[in-house]
Amino acid sequence: MKKILDKSEIQKVIELLLELYPDAKAELNFTNPFELLIATILSAQCTDVRVNKTTDSLFKELKTPQDYIELGERELGKRIYSCGFYKNKSKNIVETCRILEEKYEGNVPDTIEELMKLPGVGRKTANVVASNAFGVPAIAVDTHVFRVSNRIGLANSKNVLDTEKDLMDNIDKNMWTKAHHLIIFHGRRICKARNPLCEECPIRPHCLYYKSGGKR
Repeated sequence: MKKILDKSEIQKVIELLLELYPDAKAELNFTNPFELLIATILSAQCTDVRVNKTTDSLFKELKTPQDYIELGERELGKRIYSCGFYKNKSKNIVETCRILEEKYEGNVPDTIEELMKLPGVGRKTANVVASNAFGVPAIAVDTHVFRVSNRIGLANSKNVLDTEKDLMDNIDKNMWTKAHHLIIFHGRRICKARNPLCEECPIRPHCLYYKSGGKR
């Protein structure tokens, strides 16, 4: 059995996902690049729903990098406690804010490379911010994208970076950001980690996982 779909099949899968989730978009709430950066750092190993509940009040109080610096790690930790790993996240956020103030005049850099230099910002976070805040074509590979892409056959890789490369090779560049959202929506709603809803899934005629009887 083949390990990855060909490009015409992948295009068909993307078209089906577009029909299924025409309004797929980032589910973190934000109004500017800085808020998205903070929210994405908070989202590590935390649900978007929980992050949105936290940032609903946080963003009303703290609006600039300087606000976070003045608040400090300890007090910020109290406000983001429910997002988990609050000590590391508060430390990274405050240090990131210092760098934004000192190096970028309080603005968020708009390239993946510059974003990845910030504390707490790995490639996934950088891709999310660059693509959703600045329109940079990118595919952020989180747990949903990794699982769903390799299940269906959009990718065939054992790690996040190679999965991203597979997706970039197999999907048109102008669809990278949208495909990221489509795959996440599908992972959250149908292609779940445990007990995927295969019989409800319109992708199943193309899905290598389904064709293998769930052994992929």
